[in-house]
Amino acid sequence: MEDLKRFFKKDKFAAHSGIELLEAAPGYAKARLEIEEKHLNALRAVQGGAIFTLADLAFAAASNAYGIAAVGINSNISFVKAATKGTLTAEAKETSINPKIATYTVNITDDSGDLVAIFQGMVYRKKFTLDFSDV
Repeated sequence: MEDLKRFFKKDKFAAHSGIELLEAAPGYAKARLEIEEKHLNALRAVQGGAIFTLADLAFAAASNAYGIAAVGINSNISFVKAATKGTLTAEAKETSINPKIATYTVNITDDSGDLVAIFQGMVYRKKFTLDFSDV
Protein backbone atom coordinates (compact mmCIF):
# COMPACT_ATOMS: atom_id res chain seq x y z
CA MET A 1 0.00 0.00 0.00
CA GLU A 2 2.84 2.43 0.72
CA ASP A 3 4.16 2.03 -2.85
CA LEU A 4 0.68 2.82 -4.17
CA LYS A 5 0.35 5.87 -1.93
CA ARG A 6 3.73 7.16 -3.16
CA PHE A 7 2.72 6.38 -6.76
CA PHE A 8 -0.45 8.47 -6.47
CA LYS A 9 1.44 11.42 -5.01
CA LYS A 10 2.55 11.82 -8.63
CA ASP A 11 -1.08 12.76 -9.41
CA LYS A 12 -0.23 16.44 -9.32
CA PHE A 13 -3.79 17.79 -9.68
CA ALA A 14 -5.14 15.70 -6.79
CA ALA A 15 -2.13 16.66 -4.65
CA HIS A 16 -2.55 20.34 -5.51
CA SER A 17 -6.22 20.03 -4.55
CA GLY A 18 -5.24 18.76 -1.09
CA ILE A 19 -6.50 15.20 -1.49
CA GLU A 20 -4.91 12.51 0.68
CA LEU A 21 -5.05 8.80 -0.09
CA LEU A 22 -5.75 7.02 3.21
CA GLU A 23 -6.15 3.36 2.23
CA ALA A 24 -5.74 1.25 -0.87
CA ALA A 25 -6.16 -2.45 -1.51
CA PRO A 26 -7.17 -4.36 -4.63
CA GLY A 27 -10.69 -3.18 -5.45
CA TYR A 28 -10.90 -0.73 -2.54
CA ALA A 29 -9.61 2.72 -1.61
CA LYS A 30 -10.38 5.60 0.70
CA ALA A 31 -9.32 9.24 0.28
CA ARG A 32 -10.17 12.50 1.98
CA LEU A 33 -10.29 16.20 1.33
CA GLU A 34 -10.29 18.85 4.03
CA ILE A 35 -12.52 21.60 2.69
CA GLU A 36 -10.75 24.94 2.31
CA GLU A 37 -11.82 28.30 0.92
CA LYS A 38 -10.27 27.36 -2.46
CA HIS A 39 -12.73 24.45 -2.81
CA LEU A 40 -15.86 26.63 -2.57
CA ASN A 41 -17.93 27.85 -5.49
CA ALA A 42 -19.79 31.18 -5.74
CA LEU A 43 -22.66 29.76 -3.65
CA ARG A 44 -20.18 28.86 -0.85
CA ALA A 45 -20.59 25.11 -1.38
CA VAL A 46 -17.81 22.74 -2.44
CA GLN A 47 -17.33 23.01 -6.19
CA GLY A 48 -18.40 19.90 -8.09
CA GLY A 49 -15.00 19.52 -9.72
CA ALA A 50 -13.33 19.24 -6.31
CA ILE A 51 -15.73 16.46 -5.31
CA PHE A 52 -15.22 14.72 -8.65
CA THR A 53 -11.42 14.90 -8.25
CA LEU A 54 -11.65 13.36 -4.78
CA ALA A 55 -13.81 10.51 -6.09
CA ASP A 56 -11.58 10.05 -9.14
CA LEU A 57 -8.45 9.57 -7.03
CA ALA A 58 -10.14 6.92 -4.87
CA PHE A 59 -11.41 5.24 -8.07
CA ALA A 60 -7.90 5.26 -9.58
CA ALA A 61 -6.28 3.86 -6.44
CA ALA A 62 -8.84 1.05 -6.03
CA SER A 63 -8.57 0.01 -9.67
CA ASN A 64 -4.77 0.20 -9.85
CA ALA A 65 -4.11 -1.48 -6.49
CA TYR A 66 -3.84 -4.84 -8.25
CA GLY A 67 -0.59 -3.56 -9.75
CA ILE A 68 -1.97 -3.74 -13.29
CA ALA A 69 -2.42 -0.40 -15.04
CA ALA A 70 -6.09 0.58 -15.23
CA VAL A 71 -7.36 3.70 -16.99
CA GLY A 72 -10.78 5.28 -16.67
CA ILE A 73 -12.99 4.94 -19.74
CA ASN A 74 -16.29 6.16 -18.30
CA SER A 75 -17.46 7.95 -15.19
CA ASN A 76 -20.44 9.84 -13.87
CA ILE A 77 -21.34 11.56 -10.65
CA SER A 78 -24.57 12.50 -8.91
CA PHE A 79 -24.48 15.26 -6.30
CA VAL A 80 -27.06 14.58 -3.59
CA LYS A 81 -26.18 17.07 -0.83
CA ALA A 82 -24.18 20.29 -0.66
CA ALA A 83 -21.03 20.32 1.44
CA THR A 84 -19.69 23.56 2.87
CA LYS A 85 -17.15 22.77 5.59
CA GLY A 86 -15.25 20.00 7.33
CA THR A 87 -13.85 16.95 5.59
CA LEU A 88 -15.12 14.88 2.70
CA THR A 89 -14.28 11.18 2.45
CA ALA A 90 -14.45 9.09 -0.71
CA GLU A 91 -14.72 5.31 -0.40
CA ALA A 92 -14.30 3.33 -3.61
CA LYS A 93 -15.50 -0.25 -3.93
CA GLU A 94 -15.20 -2.57 -6.87
CA THR A 95 -18.54 -3.82 -8.18
CA SER A 96 -17.32 -6.05 -11.02
CA ILE A 97 -14.06 -7.12 -12.62
CA ASN A 98 -12.86 -9.19 -15.54
CA PRO A 99 -9.53 -9.31 -17.37
CA LYS A 100 -10.26 -6.14 -19.39
CA ILE A 101 -13.01 -4.10 -17.68
CA ALA A 102 -13.82 -3.30 -14.06
CA THR A 103 -16.50 -1.11 -12.47
CA TYR A 104 -16.49 0.86 -9.23
CA THR A 105 -18.83 2.85 -7.04
CA VAL A 106 -17.43 5.67 -4.94
CA ASN A 107 -19.51 7.15 -2.14
CA ILE A 108 -18.49 10.60 -0.97
CA THR A 109 -19.61 11.47 2.56
CA ASP A 110 -19.27 14.43 4.92
CA ASP A 111 -18.21 14.51 8.58
CA SER A 112 -21.71 13.44 9.67
CA GLY A 113 -21.56 10.39 7.41
CA ASP A 114 -24.19 11.90 5.12
CA LEU A 115 -23.92 11.04 1.45
CA VAL A 116 -22.77 14.05 -0.60
CA ALA A 117 -22.23 12.39 -3.99
CA ILE A 118 -22.22 9.03 -5.76
CA PHE A 119 -19.57 8.41 -8.42
CA GLN A 120 -19.57 5.43 -10.75
CA GLY A 121 -16.63 4.58 -12.95
CA MET A 122 -15.35 1.99 -15.38
CA VAL A 123 -11.73 1.18 -16.16
CA TYR A 124 -9.95 -0.62 -18.95
CA ARG A 125 -7.24 -2.89 -17.58
CA LYS A 126 -4.05 -2.51 -19.63
CA LYS A 127 -1.61 -5.32 -20.37
CA PHE A 128 1.23 -4.00 -18.24
CA THR A 129 2.00 -3.71 -14.56
CA LEU A 130 2.67 -0.52 -12.67
CA ASP A 131 6.30 0.43 -12.11
CA PHE A 132 6.90 1.35 -8.49
CA SER A 133 10.68 1.45 -8.88
CA ASP A 134 10.82 5.23 -9.16
CA VAL A 135 8.34 6.09 -6.39
